[in-house]
Amino acid sequence: MTKFFLLLSAALIASPAYAQDIPDSDAPELVVTATRVAQPASEVGQAVTVIDRAEIERRQTVVVSDLLATTPGVTVTRNGTLGALTGVRIRGAESDQTLVVIDGVRVNDPSSTGGGFDFGNLLSSSVERIEVLRGPNSVPWGSQAIGGVVNIITAAPTEGVQARANAEYGYADSVFASAGVSGAKGPVSGSLTGGYLKTDGISSAADGTERDGYRQYGATGRLGVEFTPGIGLDLRGYFADSRVELDGFPAPTYEFADTADYSKTQELYGYAGLHANFADGRFNNRVAFTIADINRDNYEPAFGADPSFIGRGRSERYEYQGDFRPLDQVRVVAGVERENSRFNDGFTYADTGITSVYGQLIVKPLDILTLTGGVRNDDHEDFGNHTTFGANAALALRTGTTVRASYGEGFKAPTLYQLFSDYGNRDLDPETARNFDVGVEQAFLDNRARVGVTYFNRRTRNQIDFRDCSPAEQATIGSICVDRPFGVYNNVARAEADGVEFTLALRPVDALTLTANYSYIHTENRSIGANYGNELARRPQQTASVNADYRFPFGLSIGGTVTMVDDSFNDAANTTRIDGYAIGGVRAEFPIGERFAIYGRVDNVTDASYQTVTGYGTYGRAAYGGVRLRLK
Repeated sequence: MTKFFLLLSAALIASPAYAQDIPDSDAPELVVTATRVAQPASEVGQAVTVIDRAEIERRQTVVVSDLLATTPGVTVTRNGTLGALTGVRIRGAESDQTLVVIDGVRVNDPSSTGGGFDFGNLLSSSVERIEVLRGPNSVPWGSQAIGGVVNIITAAPTEGVQARANAEYGYADSVFASAGVSGAKGPVSGSLTGGYLKTDGISSAADGTERDGYRQYGATGRLGVEFTPGIGLDLRGYFADSRVELDGFPAPTYEFADTADYSKTQELYGYAGLHANFADGRFNNRVAFTIADINRDNYEPAFGADPSFIGRGRSERYEYQGDFRPLDQVRVVAGVERENSRFNDGFTYADTGITSVYGQLIVKPLDILTLTGGVRNDDHEDFGNHTTFGANAALALRTGTTVRASYGEGFKAPTLYQLFSDYGNRDLDPETARNFDVGVEQAFLDNRARVGVTYFNRRTRNQIDFRDCSPAEQATIGSICVDRPFGVYNNVARAEADGVEFTLALRPVDALTLTANYSYIHTENRSIGANYGNELARRPQQTASVNADYRFPFGLSIGGTVTMVDDSFNDAANTTRIDGYAIGGVRAEFPIGERFAIYGRVDNVTDASYQTVTGYGTYGRAAYGGVRLRLK
């Protein structure tokens, strides 16, 4: 695919800057990811995209990363079959620099080398809402929010008893089913959702012939108890058990090919919190304990029944947050946090901790203007103190024009693996980033159309990378390479990215919705060395996505999605090119009465051949059909 083709397509692209669709209700949309408290979108000066449950069901999406791949400024790579390692990069940042939060719990894996989150196991069964914040935002979120934040919110309890379920079958003997129920009785409210997925998959090796299957079962739940008005208990839990078959590098050729390898992962995330609201809701307090526990085991049957690799990551957080409104025009959000994390890979056990304090001031000097500023200090047990700043402004004119500008800083503490493994370096500094962006969004035709454009500029410093050690360095007293024949982690990398995100949403009539986006992201390696000036690996300069849905008067709805991705390079040296591609899918849903609906879709309808990672397979044309049930 040529750059000219994508540039020409920009005129057709749509997807609003702060929501994937034009809301049906006139009520203001609330966003929580920017400051960790609920705010009307018109008061948020940062770039946030919202994906709600209605869109998840309309798109018939099973894997959350497939939704994120159609979001402005976001690129997604997957190492083959469904369930394989999946990375999400925001505005050219590393995938390990994306902070992921599920129901208030930070779920990045302390046992992974870069501390990233694997999106391969994140399914849509229980997801009610996704907020994607683009750009560093460490003031409210702390370490790891250096590229952006993906905030996952699962199904919350409802006022009346509600239930929903769906089941589908399709390509590669795939079975996906989920069911959920929620409701409230007096002071007690709760929700529970369960899901199951099993598929024969595809070969993760692009040249392989043996399918690599995937299986997951999981559940999420919430329980709330209001002891008195404004004072209550919140409990949330997430569990997933996954198994994915892998391809590897078998002897004697040691080339990537079919193998019998597989991996098992268990994820357990929990939240327990007390909230207390005083002074007629002007002083809101929250005290919480969260836990994220991830167990990963890789198996190579050719070498025995025991795991060839284990990863045990666990983080525990204690946090307090206060939200105080002394005046209608002034809001103060502040908090204190303590995080303890540990990992074990079978050879090395390590733990560390970080204590943080942050504060944000949100001021409305005019009804149409919101100013936000904040500062955070993090005291890490192993590398000391780090202070982060951020500020943004949102000007919502009565003409339907919203102007936004923001400056954000981010930092990422060295991971336990980077500090304490055989390749670790205890003198590492945290990775840092700063980002500024400015954008404007215009609503017109009685809010039936919205267009927006955002320019951003992002710089990363002290990026931690693995480096080789020469024999001379190994023999030099005082060098970090002493006794490191296989290399060491060090602060060696710098990167820059700037670009433009265009958005548009149209609803010319109630039955038709058209949304899409176009992003241009120029990345550059600024590290001193042979790769200076090169594009960052797996960062296509241009991406675009178009979604259209139409509902007929008799109930049938039809829709489609087209995603276009520019060429990129698979390696830092820019020697291996990944060709760009365009893939499209179609879908339909037909209601049967008020409670049932049947639906179906065809993904990659043109059976396009493409790769997101060199050597790894991707899905061709695939069809699925299912039934959906709703009870109220």
